[in-house]
Amino acid sequence: MTAPVATNKEIPRGNLQGFTKYFKNDLISGLLVFLIALPLCLGISIASGYPPIAGIFTAIIGSVVATLISNSELTIKGPAAGLIVIAVGCINAFGGDGTVGGWTETDMDAYRAALAVGVAAAVLQVFFGIFRAGILGEFFPISAVHGMLAAIGVIIIAKQIPVALGVSASGGPLELLRKIPEFIAAANPAIAAIGLTSVLIMFIWPVVGRKFPMLKVLPSPLIVLIVAIPMGMSFDLMHEHSYTLQNHEYQLGENYLVEMPRHVFGMFDSLTLPDFSALQQPVAWKWVFMFFIIGSLESLLSAKAVDIIDPWRRKTNMDRDMVAVGVGNLCCSMVGGLPMISEIVRSKANIDNGARTRFADFWHGMFLLVCVAFIPMVLHRIPMAALAAMLIYTGFRLAHPTEFMNVWKIGREQLVIFVVTLVAVLATDLLIGIAIGIATKVVIHMANGVSLRSLFKPEIEVSEDDGQTVRLTAYNSAVFSNWIPIRRQIERLGLLERKNIELDLSAVQLVDHTVMDKLHEMENDFEQQGLIFTTIGLESHQPFAGHAQSARRKGLCTVRRLTVMTAPENEQELEAALIRLGASGFTSIPCMGAGRHELIENAGQPKPQVRIEVIAPKEACDLMMDYLRREAQTEHRVTFVVETVQVARIDSFDQSVPTIPGKCGPNASQAALESTSH
Repeated sequence: MTAPVATNKEIPRGNLQGFTKYFKNDLISGLLVFLIALPLCLGISIASGYPPIAGIFTAIIGSVVATLISNSELTIKGPAAGLIVIAVGCINAFGGDGTVGGWTETDMDAYRAALAVGVAAAVLQVFFGIFRAGILGEFFPISAVHGMLAAIGVIIIAKQIPVALGVSASGGPLELLRKIPEFIAAANPAIAAIGLTSVLIMFIWPVVGRKFPMLKVLPSPLIVLIVAIPMGMSFDLMHEHSYTLQNHEYQLGENYLVEMPRHVFGMFDSLTLPDFSALQQPVAWKWVFMFFIIGSLESLLSAKAVDIIDPWRRKTNMDRDMVAVGVGNLCCSMVGGLPMISEIVRSKANIDNGARTRFADFWHGMFLLVCVAFIPMVLHRIPMAALAAMLIYTGFRLAHPTEFMNVWKIGREQLVIFVVTLVAVLATDLLIGIAIGIATKVVIHMANGVSLRSLFKPEIEVSEDDGQTVRLTAYNSAVFSNWIPIRRQIERLGLLERKNIELDLSAVQLVDHTVMDKLHEMENDFEQQGLIFTTIGLESHQPFAGHAQSARRKGLCTVRRLTVMTAPENEQELEAALIRLGASGFTSIPCMGAGRHELIENAGQPKPQVRIEVIAPKEACDLMMDYLRREAQTEHRVTFVVETVQVARIDSFDQSVPTIPGKCGPNASQAALESTSH
């Protein structure tokens, strides 16, 4: 199913009128999201070292709290794979290992201690939102955040491969990755069959859905359950027994199935109170801040991502949403639930399934409540290997190879930050890893001439104000670490005072990728309010890569100069082709000359020639050279040479980024093409 098309006539709102008006849309979407959420909530909870039902508690509470408090219309609140690493680390810090080797009294004590940590982190999140600190999510550099998420994906894969193979294992992510051949050799064939089949379904079913759109309504986690539960029944996992294969004896039993309440409404027997005495231990506060910082950051980023893909472009109040997440986490931790965030995958499914308001989140929680309350024994038949397969797929998506390519396209320095953060997280932990990633970016900025003072204190002033448009001029640098004060001033003078903003960056030495991305977001924010946000002064800055949002440094820009020699009768044809392939202008000079053929055939007698010169970015120049080799030289006598040159303004030579004189940046696509002859 596809997302609805936004119109200006109707903007759905999550109020009483919206509840009745969009009841059918939200109910259907809630049901379909429930089918995705059910196995993921169980799998995330088990992988986190919590009881399986803890994830269900979180999704149910999140669906109610978010509906009542947050104004985010389409985000789904619940447990997320991104917090698995923190949750299981907290459990391990208090001596537990979750369901590995069975649920013991030590595991229960660690679980209750982790709940107390969750309560403390939730209180911080509530205050975080109340004091309007949601903007702090703007501080973290994008590449470092993506590197952290990719590392989380690798860790999830490393920890779930043994579960999918029916092998008990523990240790750090790098150690687990090294032991994968050992896990394969020691795999329980029956459990591995379920795990491997489930993994294949998770990877293949989306491809099937693209070829047969009518099947997209059935999410891949549901297909995994439809296949894995009968496989578990065929292996008789409900009863303890052994089997022999190739002279090896293997054990099977209920320990390979999800542990759930055994009777209707047995979920209430699983309610667990936190052990607040755990907060007296210094180690607890490391995990409090880990839950608080990483959980808040992930939730803010997810909510912002959902706003971008919301068909009606409704804007979430991030401070209010953070209060909702904090209150939800407080409730979850008080009854035995996992921490929650705004979850991007289920939110995207919510939009694709046609949800209109926040009540779709509410209905998905209600379906979970009914399911776990009335059919717990059905859920008990779900093999844990199947849930592990879903998490392996989730981890793969977080650390997908295209993530590396996307970062590379933005700039080589961004790939360095991404990889350093990823490796640092794997080698240490999330907080230290993200700190190392941020430090790497700071070092790169200082190497590019940014002063230590300018890193954290921007210089920005009002240079013009005619009552309708305010021109702000920035100096020295505009980078991730000083972006928040810049943003606050733009919002105060623009969105609050209802004025257009023109941001002049001509005096800035460096604009980093994070700020380039934020400028694009800012343009959208102003557009939604019927205002205009314009960035000027970047025409003299050299981009680090060809990406529209790559970092820019003031100085000469590197381009290519293509010089073509041919007969005068070919001039117009070649000029038209070069413009079609990206030239923003050309210089044509009549001349006389003799090439190799003239030297041989006419004793060096010069003939009329034309010299066509084009200056263009590397990508456009490559296209022109390909045309000259493949087409022009097969029909005409054409020679050409290419040189690398530097220019003061790259926008004058880049047809792919239309500009008007002096203006560039995120709104460049709105401007007229400047045609320049060279």
